[in-house]
Amino acid sequence: MIGIRAVPARGLALALAIGAAGGWLFAEIRMPLPWMMGAMCLTTFAALAGAPLAMPSGLRALMIAVVGTMLGSAFTPKVVAGIALWAPSLAALLLYTVLIIAVAAPILARAPGFNAPSAFYAGVPGGFSEMVFLGERSGGDERRMSLIHSVRILVTVSAIPLWFRLFHGYDPGTPTGLGTFAKLAPFDGLILALSAVVGFVAGKRLRLPAAPLLGPMLLSAAAHLSGLTAASPPAEAVNLAQVVLGAGVGARFVGFEVRKVFGTMALGAGVTALMLALAVGAALGLERLTGLPFAGLILAFAPGGLAEMVLVSLALGVDTAFVSVHHIVRMVFLVAGAPLVFRLVEKHLARISRPRAPAAD
Repeated sequence: MIGIRAVPARGLALALAIGAAGGWLFAEIRMPLPWMMGAMCLTTFAALAGAPLAMPSGLRALMIAVVGTMLGSAFTPKVVAGIALWAPSLAALLLYTVLIIAVAAPILARAPGFNAPSAFYAGVPGGFSEMVFLGERSGGDERRMSLIHSVRILVTVSAIPLWFRLFHGYDPGTPTGLGTFAKLAPFDGLILALSAVVGFVAGKRLRLPAAPLLGPMLLSAAAHLSGLTAASPPAEAVNLAQVVLGAGVGARFVGFEVRKVFGTMALGAGVTALMLALAVGAALGLERLTGLPFAGLILAFAPGGLAEMVLVSLALGVDTAFVSVHHIVRMVFLVAGAPLVFRLVEKHLARISRPRAPAAD
C-alpha cells in the first residue's frame, strides 16, 4: 500500500484544499452529498486542467476505515434478524452482475485500444483497485482500465443523488444517525477508534476483500451488537472522509489530457449509463416482486464503489446495512469469480477486440 509520505506533500495539500473548497461550495448551494460530490467535481476539473494533485492510498484507506466503523454502527439485532429477508435481492444482484459483464465487456472489446483483459476487467462493476490489479496481471492496459473505472464511479456518484433530489424530493442536509465530537463520550470514542484502527490492521493481515472497510465494519458491528456502545462516528469525521474519498476520485485523473482520452471517457460514461439503466430496471422489478423499497435497491445495485455508495445511502437516509451487505457480497463474488469467468470468455473477447490503437495517455 502506498503510504501517506509516498506522494508530494504539495500535491496532497492542494488536493485536500480544492476538495474542501468544493465540499463547502456544494454544501452552500445545497447540492446532494455535498462534501464528497463537491470535492470530487472540483478536483476532477483541476486534475484534467493539469493541477499536480496527489492522494495517497494510505490516507484514503484510513478514511475508508472511518466509513467501515460507521457501517458497523448500523448493524442492530433487528437488522441482523432481517438479513434473511434479503436473500432474493442478493441472488438477483449476482445475476445482474453477470448480466452487466456480459453486456459491457463486448462493447468495450470492440472499442479501439481495448484488448481482451482490458475490456473484461474494465466492464466489471465494482472493486476499482482489485479489478485493475487483476486486469493488469492478465495483460490489460492499467491506464485505460483505471480511466473507465474512474468515470464509472464519477458518473454513478454524481447521478444518483441528483436523481433522488429531482424525482424523490430529497432535501440535502446533515446525514441522520451521526453525532458530533462535542457529544461523543470518551469511552464511546475509544471503542470507535479501536474498531477503526484494530479492524484496519486485522483486515489487512487477514487479507479480507476491501480490508480497510470490512475489518472496521466487523469490529464495530460486534461492539454495537454486544451493547458495548451505541455511538456512531461524529459527523465531522464522516465529512472529512467524504472530502478525502471525493478528492481521491478526482486525483485519479491526474496525467490524463481531455483531448487525448475524451473518447475513452465518453465510452466509460456510456457504459456506466447502461449499467445504471439495468440497475433501475432490476430495482423496479424487485420492488414489485419482494416489496423491498426502490431507494435501497437502486443503491444496492448501482455500479459505484462500496465506500462511495454507502456514503450516498447515509446522505439519503437509506438503510446503510442493506446497501453495504449487497455491495460486499458483490465484491466478494467478483474478486473470487472474475478470473474464472475471464478464462471462459477470453478467447471470444480476443476475437472481437481492437487493441492496436493509440494508447490512452
